[in-house]
Amino acid sequence: QVQLVESGGGLVQAGGSLRLSCAASGSILAINAMGWYRQAPGQQRELVATITPGGSTNYADSVKGRFTISRDNAKRTVYLQMNSLKPEDTAVYYCNADRVLTIGGMYNPWGQGTQVTVSS
Repeated sequence: QVQLVESGGGLVQAGGSLRLSCAASGSILAINAMGWYRQAPGQQRELVATITPGGSTNYADSVKGRFTISRDNAKRTVYLQMNSLKPEDTAVYYCNADRVLTIGGMYNPWGQGTQVTVSS
């Protein structure tokens, strides 16, 4: 009933920038917090950033000052602007929604993931 679709991943040199987008679709009535997670090869998935409907944000220490999360509630889309990228940012990035209310129930969906590769 709900789907999150990410876009914007790719290959970039260290110091460069990328912007990720994640759009929610379905018969959605409301979405609570949305966020971005990432998983590097051989590593556990970790939280990158979250944002509430009111715009309150939270960031992992490793990305503070470099990444900015934002959302467009009308478009039901969350963004992650990534600046000053480092090779250690290389990972598959996943979009997540804490609570998505639909006419069919409550969901905590994940996107399919988008690859971000930062070269030295």
